[in-house]
Amino acid sequence: MEKKCLKRKDNLWILFNGKEYVVGLTKAAQEELGAVTFANLPTVGKEIKAGEPLIEVEAEKAVQEFQAPLTGVISSVNDKIVEDINILNDEDEMNAWLVSFKDVTAVDFEAL
Repeated sequence: MEKKCLKRKDNLWILFNGKEYVVGLTKAAQEELGAVTFANLPTVGKEIKAGEPLIEVEAEKAVQEFQAPLTGVISSVNDKIVEDINILNDEDEMNAWLVSFKDVTAVDFEAL
């Protein structure tokens, strides 16, 4: 995944890769939650507004709901999470991506 512009908000990282806005768990979130055991992801095509619930993560230390940092449409989800939840515990936080957004206003991203 080519890095273009990376921002952080509320224990999520947001990366604009030139086409989409990819969202994932930060290393700080991974350490705070402990080993992630379950993640409830939105469906592709769902329109989400900033501040609305995006995902719920269950881990050894806590259950936490993360709010969407941006308004847009879910364009993809990390299918590897379904196959192996441990991808969200990866040392490289870029591998712990959750979803990507399309139809995001660049001004919203810049305001993060």
